[in-house]
Amino acid sequence: MIQANATYKPGDRPESLIRYSGGLSAKVTVQLPSSLAFFVLCCENNFPCAGGATRTLMQKFIFSSLIIAGFIQAQPSQALSTDKTKTVTLDTMEVKGRATDLLGVAASASQGVAGQAELSFRPLARPGELVEMVPGALATQHSGSGKANQFYLRGFNLDHGTDFSVMVDGVPMNMPSHAHGQGYLDLNSVIPELVDNIDYGKGPYYADAGDFSSAGYARMHTMPVLPKGLLKFTGGEFGYYRALLADSKNIGSGNLLAAGEFNAYNGVWQQPEDLGKYNGMLRYTVDNKDWGLSVNAKAYHSSWNATNQIPARAIDSGTLDLYGSMDRSDGGDSNRYSLSSNLWSRGDGYKNDFNAYLVYYDLNLYSNPTGFLDNPVQGDQVHQTERRVVTGGNGEQTWFAKWFGLDVDNSLGLQIRHDEVIGAALNRTEQRRIFQTVRQDDISETSVAVYLKNQVQWLEKFRSISGLRADFLDINVSSRTLAANSGQRNASLLSPKLSLIFGPWVDNEVFVNLGYGHHSNDARGATLQVNPVSGDPANSVSPLVRSRGGEIGLRNQFIPGLNSTVALWWMQMNSELIFVGDASSTEPSGRSERHGVEWSNTYQVNDSLTLDADLSFSKAQYVGVPRETNHIPNSVGRVISAGAVVQLPFHTFTTLRLRHFGDIPLNDSGNLTAGNTTLVNWGLGYEHKDLKFELDLFNVLGSKSNDTAYAYTSRLQGEAAGGVDGILKHPVEPRMLRLTASIRF
Repeated sequence: MIQANATYKPGDRPESLIRYSGGLSAKVTVQLPSSLAFFVLCCENNFPCAGGATRTLMQKFIFSSLIIAGFIQAQPSQALSTDKTKTVTLDTMEVKGRATDLLGVAASASQGVAGQAELSFRPLARPGELVEMVPGALATQHSGSGKANQFYLRGFNLDHGTDFSVMVDGVPMNMPSHAHGQGYLDLNSVIPELVDNIDYGKGPYYADAGDFSSAGYARMHTMPVLPKGLLKFTGGEFGYYRALLADSKNIGSGNLLAAGEFNAYNGVWQQPEDLGKYNGMLRYTVDNKDWGLSVNAKAYHSSWNATNQIPARAIDSGTLDLYGSMDRSDGGDSNRYSLSSNLWSRGDGYKNDFNAYLVYYDLNLYSNPTGFLDNPVQGDQVHQTERRVVTGGNGEQTWFAKWFGLDVDNSLGLQIRHDEVIGAALNRTEQRRIFQTVRQDDISETSVAVYLKNQVQWLEKFRSISGLRADFLDINVSSRTLAANSGQRNASLLSPKLSLIFGPWVDNEVFVNLGYGHHSNDARGATLQVNPVSGDPANSVSPLVRSRGGEIGLRNQFIPGLNSTVALWWMQMNSELIFVGDASSTEPSGRSERHGVEWSNTYQVNDSLTLDADLSFSKAQYVGVPRETNHIPNSVGRVISAGAVVQLPFHTFTTLRLRHFGDIPLNDSGNLTAGNTTLVNWGLGYEHKDLKFELDLFNVLGSKSNDTAYAYTSRLQGEAAGGVDGILKHPVEPRMLRLTASIRF
């Protein structure tokens, strides 16, 4: 646990109270008048408090504006005296999760934090579901456990990450100009048990969130130290096995954390997945009160067979089983190795945070989405492959000041990233054997961003956060197959941001947010001159695409234990332009507009019962086209999730979770839809001292609904030339049981 010391005096603002970065907790020295110190200590030790104040209210009074505050557990380290001013040390304030008190801290109603305390009671069928800790976010799968998930948020079909960005320990996970698709986001290298907390935000209102962040962002932070070692083993139906070993030790002036994970899975499919996944992590962390550093090394390898979406007509006719495949040789393998470092420091009038990273990544992906449409003899399987090296870093410096008696914070940030992509290729294959190279390119892509952020506490109940972000992108494509598609381009954008925060009044805070954002397009689309498939002339696209949005929100914590937020939001994209990896071409789809409402709730009823419920409804449509054809395919209009964790007698607990999504058009006319999907998961466990046993039942109701679905033309062997238009779908996995045993040592 990383700790730091700070001093707070009456009249200081919350920012000066916290001097920490990247840790679980902070150790805080508070200088208070002796009468108030006595008041605090009485409440912290459950003695009667003056004026009938409660412990909860007292904690809110002092710590409601702290980013790291949650359910604060503090013990005084020294006795009181009769001095007018006395130093009282309050230790170990831990982030607990979405119930964290963010009044006076958050910039929007849709900003928040989720912690390991919640993750430990939420069984995950796959690592990508970590993003579902973000209210309204959805992660599905359609092509094997080793491939990136399909993500959805705020009416966006994010494909594999086009408008939702994720960082893990400051290292960006989205891949621009990826062989499979722009913004490809693979979270299979993350070990969920080592995620300390996830802070998230939605909308383009945050100056430090850039490319791929129009719909939202999530920043995952792994644990710097483990209180005890962890050995964990899971076994389940359909050949599921997973083992995890992790521990941390004091070495020198810091802590070394080491972890290794192995996962094997055959799956429910007629073609076994034969998943083999290996994860490793080493993290060394030093904390020296007002400064600290960490070095993080990670390694990941995965190989798998994939069962992709198949035509609904084949299932209906009995030609293919629900869990069957058009091409049993689909699948792939991937590697990711990274080395990163973080350095932070804090002082009375400043704070800063810097990081640098180096990533090696490669992928071989074999997919056959259309069967025998283009090649009736050998089939339509394609091989998408690349190798890349990513280097970069982020830095932010914040100064705390007073201007004309007003508390003012000013931040200056710099973000640099360079991707060197080697041999990004699209090949035609049969049974994973290449018989034609459609396109192969080397890509250099450099992005630089500078941002300014200013926060002013204008009045006791009103503050503003304004920002200005400048993004610069330089790309260079060298085509190995068609010289006409080589080229160099650059682009830049200025994105202003503004947040107005009113309150809190009676534990209610009102937010008004406005901002511009963007996403980048694939570099190959920006230099495209000739369609590599047809040979026809093609139009290139802008390297950067503008987005804009607004939000009005309310954060309510009036009822003790209940954290509730409501947000009404709107967003517009200048273009839905994306590079389509499956076809190696760019498809423009015009301007789009989205709007919706979100209602998120977390309720700590008592020490034994925790409830949460999130409802998200959105509408996505193209702008400037007839109403009959303005639906955006695969935009999810409704996402509902809810859950309960109950602590039972005799050290047992049970969990119940529901996830529902629907209102999903599959074509621009909206006459084809994916249907509704409702999943219920249940868990029962025993936890006492260092032992924990968990029994998890996924898909309790045995749903056979769609995990993902699409509408396009495909052809099975024996069908007429030209194929058949219709729905292709990938079902959710059936009811399955998994048993987990873990021990702390």
